[in-house]
Amino acid sequence: MITVLGSINMDLVTTTTRLPKPGETVAGLSFSTAAGGKGANQALAAKRAGSPVRMVGAVGDDPFAAQATAMMHVAAVDMRGVKTSPSPTGTALILVGGDGENMIAVVPGANATVSVEDARAAVGSMTRGDYLLVQLETPAPAVEAALDAARSRGVITVINIAPLTEDAARLGRKADMVIANETEFERLAGRDSLSSEEREKALLALNAETRQTVIVTLGGDGVVAVRDGKIYRAKGLKIEPVDTVGAGDTFCGYFAASLESGLPFEKALRRAAVAGSLSCLKAGAQPSIPQAADVEKEL
Repeated sequence: MITVLGSINMDLVTTTTRLPKPGETVAGLSFSTAAGGKGANQALAAKRAGSPVRMVGAVGDDPFAAQATAMMHVAAVDMRGVKTSPSPTGTALILVGGDGENMIAVVPGANATVSVEDARAAVGSMTRGDYLLVQLETPAPAVEAALDAARSRGVITVINIAPLTEDAARLGRKADMVIANETEFERLAGRDSLSSEEREKALLALNAETRQTVIVTLGGDGVVAVRDGKIYRAKGLKIEPVDTVGAGDTFCGYFAASLESGLPFEKALRRAAVAGSLSCLKAGAQPSIPQAADVEKEL
């Protein structure tokens, strides 16, 4: 069983020929809305990957709430841990350029009301060997409470240290496994502009110090990880990206689900990397998350 403690958002997406520079206005090509939020995205990805999943978070009492949770309901994610808050449902304002790259501004809304009590209650019903997956779009005290409670219960914890908040490095040290992109890992390691060789040395050093499994996603270059003193690498697919929004979340959900289902670590990395690649072929965070059968075809 995987419990995801995290954000639930409504994504407001505009596509442009290119991303604007600071102070610049560019013409938009299209506008759409889609369910999102790092927590919800990862929960849906884990569910589509084949694992039983419970979502813990908050939405507002507004029209966006039903839209933001619709795809999780359709996928049969357990939603009993999602509360209704007086604050509005969280939103993400997303610009997608012609090359598939994106810029995002997130307004927390109801996500900011996820409390320490919510976190402890969520973990309280988990058992040894379950997986807890968290990110940093909900308040740091709630994330910390969930990680601390999980450790005392023998729950396996996975943290995606995104977005890169001031608490990222500290909270990252509390989990069994850490997933980060290149920039986030540099913050965790306390070093800037690492080369590939330097990154691997930093991974080994961090693993030796903390005994954590650390995974660094590298976009089109796949993923590199360290586990028990050994470096692992996995490649995704060679693609022309349409939209990279949600690719990292797809990776996280598929990775956790692959481990939860008993897949060996190296194969879990590869499966998650392929799923992340496939998610770049469609627009929108949740609509682009591939089904398990589509991932298996590529494997």
